[in-house]
Amino acid sequence: MQLHNTKGIVLRTVKYGDTSIITTIYTELFGVQSYIVKGARQAAKGKQGKAVYFQAATILDMAVYHNEQKHLQFIKEYHLAYPYQAIQADVVKNCVSMYIVEVLQHTLKQPEANPDLFYLIENTLQQVDKGSNALTANLPLYFMLHLGNQLGFQVQGNYSLATPYLDLAEGFFVPETPNHAYYLTDELAMLTSQINNIVYYTDLENIKLNRQVRIQLLEAYGQYLSLHITDFGILKTLPVLHEILG
Repeated sequence: MQLHNTKGIVLRTVKYGDTSIITTIYTELFGVQSYIVKGARQAAKGKQGKAVYFQAATILDMAVYHNEQKHLQFIKEYHLAYPYQAIQADVVKNCVSMYIVEVLQHTLKQPEANPDLFYLIENTLQQVDKGSNALTANLPLYFMLHLGNQLGFQVQGNYSLATPYLDLAEGFFVPETPNHAYYLTDELAMLTSQINNIVYYTDLENIKLNRQVRIQLLEAYGQYLSLHITDFGILKTLPVLHEILG
C-alpha cells in the first residue's frame, strides 16, 4: 500500500478490543475513511493515551496507508494540524463544534474526496475556536447553507419584493407561495439571503438574531438538508444548541 500525507477531521471514534480504536475521519484526499489505531488507549505512566488525538472535531495532519479495496485503513503517523485554544473549554464553542460534527455524520456517507468541502469544514471549526460570541452563534447557520452549496444543492437567487419566498425543496427564491409546507418568507427568507451571500466570516457578527428567529432558522436549514440528503435523520445536538445559544 502506498503512503499518503493528508489532513483529516475526526467525525467519531469507538473502542476496539482492549487498547485500540476505530476512528472515522473526513480526509482531504479520500473523503470519509475509517482507520484502526492500535494501542491508542494505552497510556505510558504520567502521559495521556493517544486516543486524545481522535476526539470529534480534531483536525489532524496524517500519514496514512490507503487501499481502495479495504474498509479499514491504517494511520502511520499523526499530529495536531490545528491545536484548539477554546473549543475544549468553552461550553458554547464546544456545543457548536459538536453540532457541526453531527451534521457531517448525517451527511457524509460516501468515500468521495471534495477538497473544497474539506476546507469549508476546517475553516468553520477554526472560526468557532477563535471567533467572537456573535460569530460563533451564527456559524451553524452559515455552515449548513454553505454545506448544501458544496454538496450540489445551492440556494439560488435572492430575497426581494419580487421573490419573497424561499422554496426549500427546490432551493430557489420564488415569487409565489410554494404548493407545499417547506418554504420561508418575510424575515426568515430575508435573513437566509443575507447569510447565503456572506463572503467573510466576520460579516456574521453583523447579523443580529433573537432566540426564536435563530431556532426557526436552524430547524428550517435542517429541513433543507433533509429534503436533499437521503436518510438525513434527526440531529440529537439540535435541542442542546437551542438551549446553549439562547
